[in-house]
Amino acid sequence: MTRFLILILIPIAIGLYAQMRIRNAYNTNLKRNSKNLYTGKDAAIAILNKAEINNVEVVTCPGDLTDHYDPINKKLCLSKNNYYGTSLAAIGVAAHEVGHALQDKESYAPLQLRMSLVPITNFACQFLPLVIFGGFIFPAMGSSLLLIGVFIYLILTIFQLITLPVEFDASKRAKNQLVRLGILHSDELDGVTETLDAAAYTYVAAFVSSLGWFLYLFFQKD
Repeated sequence: MTRFLILILIPIAIGLYAQMRIRNAYNTNLKRNSKNLYTGKDAAIAILNKAEINNVEVVTCPGDLTDHYDPINKKLCLSKNNYYGTSLAAIGVAAHEVGHALQDKESYAPLQLRMSLVPITNFACQFLPLVIFGGFIFPAMGSSLLLIGVFIYLILTIFQLITLPVEFDASKRAKNQLVRLGILHSDELDGVTETLDAAAYTYVAAFVSSLGWFLYLFFQKD
């Protein structure tokens, strides 16, 4: 029970706190308009142009906080609040996603490694329902399913670990560009920092969760 508490329940609590923190930080800074009234789209295009990246399209995507950079199709996808919005949150999130485009242009090693792991990570995730529910359906396969679970969470943990420098570096690039290009004033960076730091915490929580499940299943097999 102690092992389950430390490795599973505490990471779940950390994850819930991370989601609450990003939501609160985002909603707070969504109400703070930038002084220069750049939209998220304007900020993204300005940074892309400065970096002479001409093959990335800035588009809208459905949902809330669904923003992402698609390195395969060269698309920077922003949710509507961040695409059209002039808030510090919108500009910060947009600039963060452009940070990934800058990484892509420079062949940033952690990003390249992360991209190479996406297929195997997606493949491994397809077997998670089998690991979670298979023991109830096929009790005789318990030890085999446990071993599969260990390998799945090992892959996820490695993937989440590599994601951390990718995300932290993108945020650093974003904040540097926003002031350098005059998109934001230096005294507005606190709102961007608050939003991006909260977002980064969700990736830390995801890593802790994956690591917790890996260790829990690993020790269970003994």
